Amino acid sequence: MTPQGENRSVIPTVAWVLGALVPGFVLFLCLVAATNSKLGLPEVMIFTFGSCLLGAWAVLIGYVYGDAKRRGMRYVLWTWLAILIPNGIGVILYFILREPLMIYCSRCGNCSKPGFAYCPSCGSAMAPTCPNCKKIVQSGWPHCAYCGTALTPARTTPSAPTTGGIPGTV
Repeated sequence: MTPQGENRSVIPTVAWVLGALVPGFVLFLCLVAATNSKLGLPEVMIFTFGSCLLGAWAVLIGYVYGDAKRRGMRYVLWTWLAILIPNGIGVILYFILREPLMIYCSRCGNCSKPGFAYCPSCGSAMAPTCPNCKKIVQSGWPHCAYCGTALTPARTTPSAPTTGGIPGTV
């Protein structure tokens, strides 16, 4: 069960609108100035290219905002860092230091950080765990990497049914 908002676009609509309006407004001003013979064609082309870069920057900042929010990070802080640190270093730092995507519980749909063995909301298993030390193990491991306990496919899932405890049965 995944939330309905998961299929939305990462970039907010406001960023798309700003990314389109900034170049359009600058192009309009350049055309008005060009008709009054104050700007030549090279200046209009330079301003148009610069305004397209500003529009792309607005969309990129919108992506940082939406992606940080989707990952459960401090999205306002990362957005301000991406805006205020010059030469795009804030955006580069964001891409280097961002956290992995949140995962959703298949039972209740609440999100949690990756690496959790159990859902913090409903307590259902989110990943296979070792029956001895309760740490997450990968499927296919014959032994737990943390405590050395022998793993079988039935023993790695905490919700798997057990046999009746009759000696000699597997």
